[in-house]
Amino acid sequence: MNKDSTLFVGLDLGDRWSHLTILDPEGEVVEESRVPTSGGALQRKFSALAQARVAMEVGTHSRWVSQALRDLGHEVLVANARKLRVIFDNPRKGDRADSHTLARLARLDPKLLSPIEHRSPQAQADLDVLRSRDALVRSRTLLINHVRGVVKSTGARVPSSSASSFPSKAAGSLPEALRPALSPILETVRALSLEIRSYDRPIEDLCTGKYPDCQRLRRVQGVGPITALVFVLTLENPKRFEKSREVGPALGLVPRRDQSGGQDPQLHITPGLPQGRQDRKCLSPSSPCWLRPVHPWPLWPRLRSPPLGPAAGQPWREECEEESGGGGGKKARHRASPALEDWRGLHPRAFVASTW
Repeated sequence: MNKDSTLFVGLDLGDRWSHLTILDPEGEVVEESRVPTSGGALQRKFSALAQARVAMEVGTHSRWVSQALRDLGHEVLVANARKLRVIFDNPRKGDRADSHTLARLARLDPKLLSPIEHRSPQAQADLDVLRSRDALVRSRTLLINHVRGVVKSTGARVPSSSASSFPSKAAGSLPEALRPALSPILETVRALSLEIRSYDRPIEDLCTGKYPDCQRLRRVQGVGPITALVFVLTLENPKRFEKSREVGPALGLVPRRDQSGGQDPQLHITPGLPQGRQDRKCLSPSSPCWLRPVHPWPLWPRLRSPPLGPAAGQPWREECEEESGGGGGKKARHRASPALEDWRGLHPRAFVASTW
């Protein structure tokens, strides 16, 4: 952390305009203004400033703006917006007030901002490949559900099928009156399936070429190329975690806690950081395959010690309930699957930490 900063800047980024507040070392307001959210305008504004500590919230523009300001020699803190209740819960919230609060927090203690680190541009570009595929999958699902719902409202039904074979099987089940409305949608679903399939080869190439650690993760049952690649790109640098158990909380794979005195209620799994949502979405579908009486773990001999795993023969559901609820309870069984997500989020990372 740079302790030689002479100015403290709170920058509230907007899509067109960004508001900033500049404080001196004594905490007095030096300037309150706004600048266009463009590379040229921000460079002209901040190149004229003395060395400053700049605080901003994570968002759409925070990645490129933070890098541009670092190139100008400023210390940049990108705050975790989910942790700044003093901003989003402010009854007098506004762009000017937000920039003022950011500047005050940057001057007082940067740790109050819970600063985050953006992943590298290359890792972000590779992750966008997965997100683009995910957008196509969600679009296809929406169209398939639309067709099924419209057909069901007429008393007919579309037979069960996979998403890729849905157009051919649904075409013969469409009522004649609905064919003009739904036939173009079936063609769109067919085209989307082809586009989704076209992403498989680039994703496989990323796993085997640029990110070989994905191959080690894929040896875990239920982990495929997408789950492994999302996990690797989301963490990117596992060295920033002192312990492997810190990975689960970073992705939101832990129950919330609201303990006070003798009250310690069992709460739901937290949403986690936005950066962990896609990773959790990949872990969720594969977690039920672990809810078996006994699950072999062939990778244990390669680890120094079995991480968190139960003794041989212990039911995995009991282990999950213990991890999710800390001693069972009425809601422990219902959180067994989320606990499995936590388990899967922790231990593949522990497996690759020594070589990654």
